[in-house]
Amino acid sequence: MGRYYSGDIDGKFWFAVQPSDDANYFGVEGERPNLLEYWYDDDDLPKVKHGIEKCKKSLGKYKKYLDEFFDTRESYNNEMLADFLKNKTNKTYTEKGVMHYLQWYARLGLGQQIHDCIKDHGQCHFDAEL
Repeated sequence: MGRYYSGDIDGKFWFAVQPSDDANYFGVEGERPNLLEYWYDDDDLPKVKHGIEKCKKSLGKYKKYLDEFFDTRESYNNEMLADFLKNKTNKTYTEKGVMHYLQWYARLGLGQQIHDCIKDHGQCHFDAEL
């Protein structure tokens, strides 16, 4: 069973990687006791862009590696990702160690969805399951 968000944007939070309140990172706090409700508008766009840039900076060169990794598979586990990164960088990664990159990568995807929704519609509203 997964946790989803729905509204102007829809998606599924990454299991064991991404918390339900991850959209707080982009400058708006979720509301409600059993469901987080988010409202973004044009005024929030600078904060969203700032959050996206911070995600990209935190990922650095690993963004392109993760893009390549996820473009070639429908499912994965942390061991597969650790092996893939080892082949790309000649460094050893633990399954736990890849979580840092996965969290930033998942957050970047959510931020990009929020950004695109605001750009296309002038606002973005969605509910996130806890």
